[in-house]
Amino acid sequence: MPSETHATETLRAEFEATILPHFDGAFRLAMWLIRDRVEAEDVVQETFSQALQSFHRFQRGSNARAWILTIMRHVRANRNRTRRRSPLDLDGEDQLQRVPAVEQTPQHVTAGEILEALAVLPAGYQEVVLLCDVEDLSYREIASVMDLPIGTVMSRLHRARRLLRTALAEYAAGQGIGRRDEDAGDNPNAQVHGESR
Repeated sequence: MPSETHATETLRAEFEATILPHFDGAFRLAMWLIRDRVEAEDVVQETFSQALQSFHRFQRGSNARAWILTIMRHVRANRNRTRRRSPLDLDGEDQLQRVPAVEQTPQHVTAGEILEALAVLPAGYQEVVLLCDVEDLSYREIASVMDLPIGTVMSRLHRARRLLRTALAEYAAGQGIGRRDEDAGDNPNAQVHGESR
């Protein structure tokens, strides 16, 4: 028994050193994807509980962050199947109220506007942007987490960023910010509101 207890303690210590440092990143990603603090906490708690139970199968030296985010992705998918609801079923106004306001200037887009644009992306596009641009995962890590070929990750990321650019440009134009003259197109020497770029 003492050797079994020692082995369990050693495994738990290794788990704490290897996996727990990724808790904050997992929670941040869960909040972005789920947008409900209680649900995000539940998903992250279940994720780390499952990770602890299956840590003996974790390949030492592999990417711990990708491993934990893969588990979290499966936990979210299982919970969504059980509840028959999408993580994007949310009230946009309620979500925007949770984002700290930033003074609107032509040089700034608020976090709320980015959140709103991100929320309208299809789930696969939204997740790849968050994993790449918020969590700073490599294409290979994202491919592992999402169980996709790297080429699919790259194309989804390209399309998602293009959709975000379009959505934010339309919002800015509606606010009178950075609007281009109709004939300016993508010409870098074009004028914006009568001023040279």
